[in-house]
Amino acid sequence: MTRGVHGFGGHDITCQQAVGLLTDYLEGMLGPDDRARLEAHLAECASCAEYLEQIRITVSVAGQRVGADLDAATRDDLVDLYRRWRSDPDG
Repeated sequence: MTRGVHGFGGHDITCQQAVGLLTDYLEGMLGPDDRARLEAHLAECASCAEYLEQIRITVSVAGQRVGADLDAATRDDLVDLYRRWRSDPDG
């Protein structure tokens, strides 16, 4: 469920933006401002918090991050492909 800017508890991040930040969040790659914005959203949005927990469980069950085994070019190609797929409204 996507909420508009300032549309949920007064913070300025949508669910779609939150989902887009989760990988960087889990890898510790967000700056302090983005991390704070995301954490504020997660504290108020049960759907996004549940999605984050699902990702954590998936990583735990998988036992490792596949990206750690990929060379940089392949990883970048896969991330680009995933982002294009996520942004495609026909999905």
